[in-house]
Amino acid sequence: MVGEASLGQLVGWGRYRERVEIVAFIVGVVLLVVGLAVSIALHEIGHLVPAKKFGVRVGQYMVGFGPTLWSRRRGETEYGIKGIPLGGYISMAGMYPPAASASAEGRAGGGFFATMVQDARAANDETLIGDDDDRVFYRLPVYKRVIIMLGGPVMNLLLAIVLFTILLSGIGIQTATTTVASVNECVIPADAGRTECAASDPVAPAASAGFAAGDEIIAVDGEPVSTFTEVSDAIKASPDERMEIVVLRDGAEYTLVMTPVAVEQQVYDDNGQPVVADDGTPETAVVGVAGIRQEVGFERQPIWAGAQMAADNVQAVAGIIWQLPVKVWETGVATVTGQERDPNGPLSVVGAGVIAGEVAAADAPVLNRVAGLLSLLASLNIALFVFNLVPLLPLDGGHIAVALWDGIKRTWAKLTGRPAPKPVDATKLVPVTFVVVVGLIVMSAVLIISDLVNPLSLF
Repeated sequence: MVGEASLGQLVGWGRYRERVEIVAFIVGVVLLVVGLAVSIALHEIGHLVPAKKFGVRVGQYMVGFGPTLWSRRRGETEYGIKGIPLGGYISMAGMYPPAASASAEGRAGGGFFATMVQDARAANDETLIGDDDDRVFYRLPVYKRVIIMLGGPVMNLLLAIVLFTILLSGIGIQTATTTVASVNECVIPADAGRTECAASDPVAPAASAGFAAGDEIIAVDGEPVSTFTEVSDAIKASPDERMEIVVLRDGAEYTLVMTPVAVEQQVYDDNGQPVVADDGTPETAVVGVAGIRQEVGFERQPIWAGAQMAADNVQAVAGIIWQLPVKVWETGVATVTGQERDPNGPLSVVGAGVIAGEVAAADAPVLNRVAGLLSLLASLNIALFVFNLVPLLPLDGGHIAVALWDGIKRTWAKLTGRPAPKPVDATKLVPVTFVVVVGLIVMSAVLIISDLVNPLSLF
């Protein structure tokens, strides 16, 4: 009866734990979606504020795509939230100069792309009130147009810096401290295949020396130490050698004498990968083992560490963005052939949601899970910052490139004494924009399918 009751309790506990993990996973996904929506909203505010500051008429400010869930008009601008929180936009008057004349439109000729150009011009002309209206985007000086289009990506960069700063300076980096968490009773051979001590196992040197949980190691063989890595390296380098270790216990210093036992272990490189010889056999080395487990704590970083991490992430993401089509192709091939994906490859929003769910449901302290979600959201904002600066329409970088080209043309005309040229008509680039949009849709579809069929996992 007792055994059956205990078994039932274990099964019930297992089911309860499974339900808790499912709920935690869903919470992680929801938090990521909310965080992404906030990031998009701030991105669009980065466009909205300078646009209004420079007098441009803004018809809409929308977060999301699809059907409108809520909207309210304040002044001349309609603010709203749409059903799919995976993007956003503001509608500015006169993003492009109006069509010169009906005959100019007629010269576009027939065909699919020509029709697209004419439709884009017609949609743009609807935002214009009259020829004397100067509250339009295309009439702004070049630097103001650049500021408006840069505002969105810069907001994502600033948000990433804030999140990284909270992560590094508010929470800290998880590091091994010099405080002893526990002391092993014995030294179990690596190939023993067990975790319990046997009579034949030697007593752990740390236990023999009198180490206790809570001891803070402050010096090894007369050399002060500040990290557990220094302690660990000294112990590994001293197999069968006598060591004097000074610990701080209850405010008093004690010197403990210990002789690490010699153990043969696998050799790993700086990246944590096993080192193998030319013939493929794993390399081993004799190292000292003491039987100490260190406490792990959060070490807060300087206030500038967040900005530094953001800069490092920008460089890393930029290295992926410029070769994104190749990376997506490799991801698709890995999914079709059943191979493992590159852990440093691109993700879709679905993949990021899966990782967020895994972080939230992980068997770890709450603070660790919060840190993981902050890191993921900050990295997504870095990706938004870099991706939107790609100089292709309809991305912000494409509008910046058009504005700069317009400025170059005007400057060259001024230097050569020629009349000021007409504003650059970006509607002529609609065919290129169409190709870019189709490419983005295809790459997104490949990544979403891969994240569903062959997902990356933290565990």
